[in-house]
Amino acid sequence: MSKATVLDVGRFIDEQPLGPYQLLTAAICSAIVFGDGFDAQSMGFIAPALAASLHISRNAMGPLISSSLFGMMIGALVFGPLADRFGRKPILIICCLLFGLLSLLTATATTFREIFIFRLLTGFGLGGAMPNAIALTAEYAPKRLRSTMVMVMFCGFTIGGAVGGFVAANLIARFGWQSVFVAGGIWPGIAAAIAIVRLPESIRFLVLKRGQERRVALYLSRIAPKAGISSDMAFEAEENPAGGFVLKQLFSDGRMAVTLLLWVMFFMNLLNLYFLNGWLPTVMSAVGVKVQTAILISTLLQIGGVAGALTLGRIIDRKLSFRVLACTYFGSSVCIFLIGGAGASVPLLTAAVFATGFTVLGSQTSSNALTASFYPTAIRSTGLGWALGIGRIGSILGPILGGMLLAVTPDTRRVFWVVSIPPLIATIAAFIAASIIRKTFPQNRT
Repeated sequence: MSKATVLDVGRFIDEQPLGPYQLLTAAICSAIVFGDGFDAQSMGFIAPALAASLHISRNAMGPLISSSLFGMMIGALVFGPLADRFGRKPILIICCLLFGLLSLLTATATTFREIFIFRLLTGFGLGGAMPNAIALTAEYAPKRLRSTMVMVMFCGFTIGGAVGGFVAANLIARFGWQSVFVAGGIWPGIAAAIAIVRLPESIRFLVLKRGQERRVALYLSRIAPKAGISSDMAFEAEENPAGGFVLKQLFSDGRMAVTLLLWVMFFMNLLNLYFLNGWLPTVMSAVGVKVQTAILISTLLQIGGVAGALTLGRIIDRKLSFRVLACTYFGSSVCIFLIGGAGASVPLLTAAVFATGFTVLGSQTSSNALTASFYPTAIRSTGLGWALGIGRIGSILGPILGGMLLAVTPDTRRVFWVVSIPPLIATIAAFIAASIIRKTFPQNRT
């Protein structure tokens, strides 16, 4: 009896050129996170109309904006580990359907309490989708292009945010704030339907799960149709299945310090991002910029983020460096500081907001890619989910902090000066992580 051919699936994927099937997988994941970006950015634009319609005070708007973010935190913490146990695909589809349905229900809300509850539940689905979209994209990308693939996929988030601004600006005036939630609910339903039919499961996950040779062979043959892949082969991955409590493994094998530092980075950066998403149009309007102009300038935050992801992706792939990430965090601190000094100058605000998007969103996509590369397959969704979950605490506090700062001082310059501090903390954390990884994980370039 002849011995079955043994194929290392990770090495096989790494050796193949990037093909249409991998691009399709990344595109579907990008379409899913598009809904997250749309939801995150549109809420900041809906806030004035929503407050006027339901007579909600400025102080109450902070907790309302943060309600979905709290749900995202819970969703990321819960659905990340579930995906490491049950697979990326089913969890992604469930999360997509969940936040689509709840977004549609939000459009029917008539009281503060109703919209608060619906936004909270919407966040569960949004939070669970993000880490699994990142993990699945990373696991289908060859190593030499992994960071670029993850960061380009994550452009769906930033493009969704930019579209959210344009859509909100037009729909609210014509159909009311409810129409934005209807649009935000229809898209995830379409994305979920496509994912059910065309989205594959993680090949590495299936290998570690065992007994899935036919599916593994099918997916590998779609990546490389001429490679002659057969289900009679023996498939392996240079990793071991997770044993015991998955969360505990984020702190084992020398990973504790880097895990904690990643949490600090995600917390600080998402605090900034969601402060900007929630308050930037309002702050610009308060200093004398027309509301329509303020909304359009705010969309440059997302456009700058796309430019940042496309630029930094190749740099991260070549360097795989937390030091590059640290420099980007530092740049975001400088750019946020400059927004505060721009006043009502539209040209200065335009430049500063674009540069802030480049660095803030660019550093977030970079940290997503580096985190996906740092953790092994068996705990990748858990590692990403908990980093994003802890980061979501920052995203919850960002809008609340913004409301508190604006209530204390009418000087918007001071507000942005304070908000430029968190990325400096993230800068220090990234430099320390780079030093630890270089010493403890020499196989990871830093």
